[in-house]
Amino acid sequence: MTDYSADLALALRLADEADIITRRRFLALDLSVDSKPDLTPVSDADLAVETMIRAELGSERPNDALLGEEFGGTATFSGRQWVVDPIDGTKNFVRGVPVWATLIALLEDGVPQVGVVSAPALNRRWWAAHEQGAWTTSDRDTVRRITVSRVDSLASSSLSFSSLSGWSDLGIRDKFLDLTDAVWRVRGYGDFFSYCLVAEGAVDIAVEPEVSLWDLAALDILVREAGGTFSALDGTAGPHGGSAGATNGLLHNEVLGHLSPST
Repeated sequence: MTDYSADLALALRLADEADIITRRRFLALDLSVDSKPDLTPVSDADLAVETMIRAELGSERPNDALLGEEFGGTATFSGRQWVVDPIDGTKNFVRGVPVWATLIALLEDGVPQVGVVSAPALNRRWWAAHEQGAWTTSDRDTVRRITVSRVDSLASSSLSFSSLSGWSDLGIRDKFLDLTDAVWRVRGYGDFFSYCLVAEGAVDIAVEPEVSLWDLAALDILVREAGGTFSALDGTAGPHGGSAGATNGLLHNEVLGHLSPST
């Protein structure tokens, strides 16, 4: 069995270095923001963080593949690949909303084995590695292991999502709204934060209709190591399906059943 402790330590160190960059640029008056071809924003901080991570991994893990949101790459299901989102929640970042994070994951044969989520503006960090559990800290001194909730009824569950856009494109906007009516509580914590809250048991369900691998890879291993279930909305396990559903496991089949286009 592969021990990923050294890779986790490297990912945590990269997150430390990313935090230095993002803290310095968050709320900076001279922050540079451009639009990508898909009309989503990219800041100088996004580019600087991914550039740094690529340089460090090129030195520390020269034989590993790398996929990043800003400078590309190709997802592979063979061998080791790092997957990086330098700032998940760039729209929040550029508007001064503190809910954003650097996501770093290591995949082996397409399966996430290490994941780090660092949200310095929230003073929070989450991480996990294969068979090492899921962990969080809010002050870098107090570290605690996290687990998903034991809520087993939709009527008692809490659901988080990012936005209403995308559900119509899948033809299931009404089904999503029906799901929100079926649960106890709905909040739009959004992006990485929804899944981290599932992992630590504060939220029971997180769903998104359209999302990329770099948005999900680190979150997949975090939720699974916390005892939850992570899949695409069609039930395909893992972060590769272009959509996402994360739950405490007890609710997973029922949630996916609500969102199935065929029902």
